[in-house]
Amino acid sequence: MYGLYNIGIYFYSLIILVVSLWNKKAGLFRRGRKHGYKQWEIIGQDGAPVAWFHCSSLGEFEQGRPLMEAYRNRFPAHKILLTFFSPSGYEIRKNYTGADWVLYLPLDTPRNARRFVTTVKPKIVIFIKYDFWHNLLHALKKQAIPVYVASAIFRPPQAFFQWYGGFFRKMLHAYRYLFVQNEASKELLASIGITNVFVTGDTRFDRVWQLAQTPEKLPVIENFSAGQPTIIAGSTWLADEEKLAAAFAVLPANTKLVIVPHEIHEEHLAAIAKYFAPFGVTRYSMGRGARDTGDSLVHRVLVLDTIGMLSSVYRYGTVAYIGGGFGAGIHNTLEAAVYGIPVVFGPNYQRFREAGDLISQGGAACYTTGKELAGILQKWLAGNHAGNTNRQYVAQHCGATEAILKLLQG
Repeated sequence: MYGLYNIGIYFYSLIILVVSLWNKKAGLFRRGRKHGYKQWEIIGQDGAPVAWFHCSSLGEFEQGRPLMEAYRNRFPAHKILLTFFSPSGYEIRKNYTGADWVLYLPLDTPRNARRFVTTVKPKIVIFIKYDFWHNLLHALKKQAIPVYVASAIFRPPQAFFQWYGGFFRKMLHAYRYLFVQNEASKELLASIGITNVFVTGDTRFDRVWQLAQTPEKLPVIENFSAGQPTIIAGSTWLADEEKLAAAFAVLPANTKLVIVPHEIHEEHLAAIAKYFAPFGVTRYSMGRGARDTGDSLVHRVLVLDTIGMLSSVYRYGTVAYIGGGFGAGIHNTLEAAVYGIPVVFGPNYQRFREAGDLISQGGAACYTTGKELAGILQKWLAGNHAGNTNRQYVAQHCGATEAILKLLQG
């Protein structure tokens, strides 16, 4: 299995090389790693203790951010190295001032792993949620460097718990502690002999609560909503937008819709404009004049053709729609729930415990058809919902950051 794993890594590298000739994201992935060795040497020669945090992409960064920032405050003599696997995380957060260095994670070849670990010489390593890389974990263990995973969640279908999962289970033995989100994860790990596990919760709760205390004021969004019932649709894909358009057609004429698509390339934006053309569509970049004039935008649909604003946009919503439920899985429901508004999403939400919890307490709903979505939105826009319980739910689940720090210090 080890040989197959390494062959898979090399094959993946070859695919990226070929695809990068025409795919922008693949090009960023390849070029971002091209001069990694020189950056590693700079870090290794710095002399300060290095705390290495790894986040697969942007979502894991937001999840790990409160822990990184609290760690820096608690250990000011340490320097922070932040790595990303995906360009969607690195390209957006490469200038993050909370870290001393922000790099791409090297591809997990045996040579890369040995060279990275022996050059950077981290004092402590914290992976956020997941990303299990065999060669890196082996190199860290060989150097006796403490490795942790924070806000992890485990499920029965994962390879660790299958009859063929011996190779994957070995990776879990590289961790000094595994900080997991729930008791179910702890029990699953115990079933395969992993007992160095602590249930500390999910640091995403700390992050969204922190953001909600000082939300950014967005005059364009405020002027657009103008006190009218407003739906904030976050991290949407075409499958979401198609159903939203059908539902929006039967909603009251004073209803506004703010769409924050997951991808903002021109082809996607054009498709959104086509779906919602009957209601009048404008882009955020075209409405920035409203900051100065105070005039409300005349269209019913506003599309954000920019990034990094979603968590602040939700505060202007009456209802939140969370995208991704007709694809790989829904995006972050907590960013909206913290503002005490109800949330609705598609059927693929089972991997996210909080989504089920919000449904059970009446602050969220799942739908499968445009007709179902319209009914939910009509009811909630009229005020018939329990969205206020969502904020209470978030508040009750804060505290993972402090719990993890205490265990790290202990």
